[in-house]
Amino acid sequence: MTDHILLVSTNEQARLEMPEVLRRFGYQVTAVADGSDAGRILSCDGPDLILLDDPWPKDVGTDLMEAWAQDLPILVLCGGDGMEAALQALRLGATEFLAKPVDPDELAGAARRIIDNVLLYRRGEFYTSVLRHEAPSLLVGESAPLRRLLADLAAVAATEATVLILGESGVGKEKVAQEIHRLSPRAEGPLVAVDCCSLPETLFESELFGHERGAFTGAAQRKPGLVEQAKGGTLFLDEIGEIPAPIQAKLLRVLETKRFRRLGAATDLQAEVRIVAATNRDLAGMAQRGEFRQDLLYRLNTFVVSVPPLRERREDIPPLVRHFLAHPGLSKRIAKRTSEAAMQQLVAYDWPGNVRELRNVVERAIILSGNKLKIDPEHLTLAGTSTVQPTGGVTLTFDHEPTLAEIERRYLQLLLERHDGRRSTVARILGIGERTLYRLLADLKGSSEQDQERGVRGEG
Repeated sequence: MTDHILLVSTNEQARLEMPEVLRRFGYQVTAVADGSDAGRILSCDGPDLILLDDPWPKDVGTDLMEAWAQDLPILVLCGGDGMEAALQALRLGATEFLAKPVDPDELAGAARRIIDNVLLYRRGEFYTSVLRHEAPSLLVGESAPLRRLLADLAAVAATEATVLILGESGVGKEKVAQEIHRLSPRAEGPLVAVDCCSLPETLFESELFGHERGAFTGAAQRKPGLVEQAKGGTLFLDEIGEIPAPIQAKLLRVLETKRFRRLGAATDLQAEVRIVAATNRDLAGMAQRGEFRQDLLYRLNTFVVSVPPLRERREDIPPLVRHFLAHPGLSKRIAKRTSEAAMQQLVAYDWPGNVRELRNVVERAIILSGNKLKIDPEHLTLAGTSTVQPTGGVTLTFDHEPTLAEIERRYLQLLLERHDGRRSTVARILGIGERTLYRLLADLKGSSEQDQERGVRGEG
């Protein structure tokens, strides 16, 4: 039996062209211009999917959308300025949205996936139910900011939209990406995560897109890249602001065309993957300074998820602490709890390192409390008072006249010790990117070895 799609569009050209495209993929398509005509089709000839084109007909309002979503899956097409309408449709029960212009293969594939899973993905409430009840959430708490975040995840997880996760270091951006993947139609596929800071610029293209045998010196055999490894699933690009400019252009092509090419290859491959990216940097400011492509930022901005810092959801700190204390990898065999005074200090602290810092503090408190069943204030190692960034100056002492490299090296060591080795936090304090910090540390390590050699030879 041929699947039937009802197209509702105010655009006459779309009503002529889109049905022809979909019919080539084996669909039966009926195109109408308004809600009343759609109602007549729905009453006598039940389609399998409603394809709603943005802008909506004037007679398609909230009540009608909710009524349609009760019975049928709805796929919404939205333009660049129609994102709010798409999100409104999702809140009213639409199944998924795609950003225009839409590749024919992508449109037909989305229709196929939705129709095949009509019972599973009919209502947006399903995702909220899964998020809350089916499996333990990776994001612990009940605060209003966290509930808003979970609602956003529930909406976007059902779609194929590219997602950009924003938030300070340590807020749990990777865990948000894991939740999006877990709740998505791609949950059975792989989730491939890559830290863009950790990839050397010279190997970035090969790692991301793969290479053919002989593509460069040392390429002894064909290697699939991360895009291929994530086929059928999700590719998570952490710290996307660190991607080199030439790779930004190639990533943009993947987002626009769903195609890529291995290094050294002559033909393109299909990128059957959803991309989720994250950063703690100001990409808009970087784009204005020419450090990040504006057109890539536009593509990444399809759906933005902002993860609130821990200081903006303090009521989640007690359940997070209990969650970490119950973790078998942290609490070992001793069940511990926090004293009221210790919990008050934890709630009052501003957590510049966010959830990651809280976990580290709890882990150290477990160790420092030894065999005691209760964690007290003296077991907490908090960096100063309740400030966004620990206060206090830095004093460096030497028993000789230091070189500039020695001063830089000692200062970086102090910052890394103060912030528990969190290089992203240190990079933010210094106002540089993590990739720059990595290079600086490597350079200083080399200069330290040279200093030691000179000391052995008695130079200086």
